[in-house]
Amino acid sequence: MGRKRILITGAAGFLGSHLCDRFIKEDFHVIAMDNLITGDLRNIEHLFHLENFEFYNHDVSKFVHVPGELDYILHFASPASPIDYLKIPIQTLKVGSLGIHNLLGLAKDKKARILIASTSEVYGDPNVNPQPEEYWGNVNPVGPRGVYDEAKRFQEAITMAYHTFHGLETRIVRIFNTYGPRMRLNDGRVLPAFIGQAIRGEDLTVFGDGSQTRSFCYVDDLIEGIYRLLFSDYAGPVNIGNPDEITIREFGEEIIKLTGTKQKLITKPLPTDDPKQRRPDITKAKEILGWEPKVSRAEGLKITYEYFKSLPQDLIEKIEHKDFSSYNK
Repeated sequence: MGRKRILITGAAGFLGSHLCDRFIKEDFHVIAMDNLITGDLRNIEHLFHLENFEFYNHDVSKFVHVPGELDYILHFASPASPIDYLKIPIQTLKVGSLGIHNLLGLAKDKKARILIASTSEVYGDPNVNPQPEEYWGNVNPVGPRGVYDEAKRFQEAITMAYHTFHGLETRIVRIFNTYGPRMRLNDGRVLPAFIGQAIRGEDLTVFGDGSQTRSFCYVDDLIEGIYRLLFSDYAGPVNIGNPDEITIREFGEEIIKLTGTKQKLITKPLPTDDPKQRRPDITKAKEILGWEPKVSRAEGLKITYEYFKSLPQDLIEKIEHKDFSSYNK
């Protein structure tokens, strides 16, 4: 038998590139796909010379064709940071609707198992803490974050519809805050924002009073959870994240201590619909996948900080301003 073939969308992004690495390591033939509006080829260029790796620059919101057999699909194509999805709201909705529809159709045609990347944002600003998979969420569908939150909620709904109506083999991972090497330093999420400000000698910006909480999972732990979920027999959503909850203010203080900077925390108004709490209930992941995070926040942050410090100075100093004008059509 030849290698199993897997399509990974969003392959040049933070999580997608780590998934490419994992499945190359597991001796799969990896077909990577990304339209590069938020992804970066530098994340996967080390794989280009391999005979079991191929890359397609393609927008999955358009028809997706992959020649030959296909065993698995991982759908990770989507803007994932507030800076991106607020700038390209229509593209964000399209990849979570047209894109998933195209890939579910491809999976059905190829008789492939598909795993989709959902998010803790489906829980919105939760009234339940920690958030179990059975919680339906508290989401504002017409607020600024609705383009991302509702795209992911629709993605889950259509995936389950294909599972129940067509008998398609589907898996859904609900990803909580994840960090590690290859994050974009200036993508607007709290961890790279804090570290970027610390490296540049700027004060660290806390939105609101800093009492809102997050739970940070190191990327290697997340990838292991996704890998186990893909090969499990469970079709319902599964939370993958680290339940070690911390307030944003405490987290900022951790970053200041880690980086040894002299900056202070400054506050700005809380963005609309920003969730006050975020902590996964990982009971299902433990019971079904035998998974729980292994990397401590202290260990993961040290690795991530060293990665960011190693970046070229121009990437540290500049704030990325991509031209998204052609995508909101």
